Amino acid sequence: MTKYILPILAFVLFLSSSSFAQKMYRVKYESQADIKVYVVDYESQADLNVYMVEYESQADKDGLWYNVEYESQADYKLYFVDYESQADLKIYFVDYESQAGWRDKSKSYLLKFKN
Repeated sequence: MTKYILPILAFVLFLSSSSFAQKMYRVKYESQADIKVYVVDYESQADLNVYMVEYESQADKDGLWYNVEYESQADYKLYFVDYESQADLKIYFVDYESQAGWRDKSKSYLLKFKN
């Protein structure tokens, strides 16, 4: 599974320039993270379906994420874990924007605006 995360994130970081409450930054160490994330193999296993948008202005609903270039620009700092049991949030990357959104709304508190 880890072999899929790196190419996806490399692509997303390539598209980055500078969302709503959906601006994300991937940190290198677990201790730096606001949320620990695990990418599942199947949509049915996910708490949240995620679609990576190209522009910050497109990240205007849950599940539409925009990766920022710098940590200071992020609403949330994410750490991708290797095991599902380590995760706060399980995500599945979808192919279309219309597929993005919560599958398990009990986890929605993780992505609310921070004060």
